Amino acid sequence: MTGEAYSSTHPPLPPTTEDQRYSWLRLLRSRGIGTVTFYRLLAEYGSAQNVLEKLPEVAATSGVKGYKTYSKDALDAEFENAKAANARLLCFGDANYPSLLANIPNPPPALWAIGDLSLLARPAISIVGARNASSLGRRMAYGLARDLGEAGYLVVSGLARGIDASAHEGALGSGTIAVQGGGVDIIYPSENARLATALAEQGLRLSEQPMGLQPQARHFPPRNRIIAGLGLATIVVEAAIKSGSLITARDALDLGRDVMAVPGHPCDGRASGGNLLIRDGATLVRDARDIIDALPPMQMERAVRRPHINDLPSPPPERRNLRQTAALHQQILDRLAVAPTPEGQLIDDLDTPARKIRTVLTDLELSGEIGRGPGGVIIKKR
Repeated sequence: MTGEAYSSTHPPLPPTTEDQRYSWLRLLRSRGIGTVTFYRLLAEYGSAQNVLEKLPEVAATSGVKGYKTYSKDALDAEFENAKAANARLLCFGDANYPSLLANIPNPPPALWAIGDLSLLARPAISIVGARNASSLGRRMAYGLARDLGEAGYLVVSGLARGIDASAHEGALGSGTIAVQGGGVDIIYPSENARLATALAEQGLRLSEQPMGLQPQARHFPPRNRIIAGLGLATIVVEAAIKSGSLITARDALDLGRDVMAVPGHPCDGRASGGNLLIRDGATLVRDARDIIDALPPMQMERAVRRPHINDLPSPPPERRNLRQTAALHQQILDRLAVAPTPEGQLIDDLDTPARKIRTVLTDLELSGEIGRGPGGVIIKKR
């Protein structure tokens, strides 16, 4: 994990009982709680149950009156839906939580999963590309996925039409994971219903979104980050310059993962994104051997250190001067613009200890004045 390390009298604990897992998800579903805020509050108060008890008080300090945590009835309904869909809950720190994903900054605290969890222990390659893919692009994605599977790699994609669907189909016999934009029980697009059923039986479907949630455009950037985080490398097969596939490729680069691309005809807009990546240094892919050769041989057997929840920063509780806090609120808001701002840049710009800035950022997120984008960037909402 990134961020400062603090000593604390409240060491964070991973969820080991059903009650603790329930509290984790209830906290995560509560208003204004994004991933960064979730981990910060967990580190400060030691457990999700402690945070839930303190959250109305914390929100009141932030100027939010009448704050209520996520209702137990709504969460009970989500667990009932999960039971009906044979979905299981994976929390950060669980033995089955994928190691590569656990090593990214601010990994998803919880994921719903339908299918074979043992697949998460295998080395994975992510394949993404155009929804309106050409026949040649589909065949390429299918062949790459099939050959990577035969070489021992798991294939990760997003269950979209086009390249995603072809990649999943090519790897069904060897192992594939679909990361969904909506709830793990919601099949989108509907034309992939048969593929989704096959994935539940032979592969794995994952989502960080609540059960039953219909996918919306804002859900796909975080979905893309998970796809990039699960793979040792991300392969782009047909993608326009302004596309979700290139967002996934940028996420992979930000996470220090390899990015590779299949070249295409310069007159085909679907090849423009991949060609641009190759121009900028991505590995050119002609077949699966190009991918395998580009990765260090040790990647197949390399033991990836599994982060523990005690790695999370644990800021000690502190007395807060309301006047100083209000002034810092305004300083932060004044620094933010419409464009997303990296948290590190904001900390560098303000002559204030990072732990104080992060505390105020939590206040602002709870009050709805800021939000978090992929990679933890800060977005001014009003």
